[in-house]
Amino acid sequence: MNLYDKKNESCALYLITPPIIELSEFKEELVQALTPGLVEVVQLRLKGVDDQHVIDVGKTLRPICHHFDTTFIVNDRPDLAIKIGADGVHLGEEDSNVKNARTILGSSAIIGVSCYNSKHKAMLASEEGANYVAFGAFYHTKTKIPKYRARIDIIEDWSYISNVACVAIGGITANNCSNIVNAGADYIAVISAIWNDKEGPMKAVMKFTKFLNH
Repeated sequence: MNLYDKKNESCALYLITPPIIELSEFKEELVQALTPGLVEVVQLRLKGVDDQHVIDVGKTLRPICHHFDTTFIVNDRPDLAIKIGADGVHLGEEDSNVKNARTILGSSAIIGVSCYNSKHKAMLASEEGANYVAFGAFYHTKTKIPKYRARIDIIEDWSYISNVACVAIGGITANNCSNIVNAGADYIAVISAIWNDKEGPMKAVMKFTKFLNH
């Protein structure tokens, strides 16, 4: 499955980077996370840092992701995504719209949109040409305070009405992801479940194996 082609009867991991990245250590951690082959997308999400740091980190991580045939996208900033050479961008509620992002990144770029708990927002994003929509938060998360909470039935509804891929996000772990996967999510976004696992990123990713159809 990829972000251009849903309906492959499988679910994969969509891995979001931790809020602070020290490249000397993180490069190896990322390799560990990608080695099991369950992560299909990595999103670089760095807040409150200068643009050059995002660019430097992005240019370092992109070839690692591509080595593992993993899509690499940047959060919020189409302008930085193009400088990094990323595969696309993820847009939040206060970010650029799909049309502007497409103008900057081109027709082949992957553009995803946070739609929170709103099928209406997801429909609008799809009509504007988004490659995927993201719903959440489904569970309590310490990564950030969510503005919205989503119910699992939004995944079921979306899977029924649309061929556009959907990502579930928000406090998802190997212990609580089964219902979301069974509801039809194409991707489950993971952050703390991977980077905060005391057994390390590789074993953390492998805990999702039995829930993903690979």
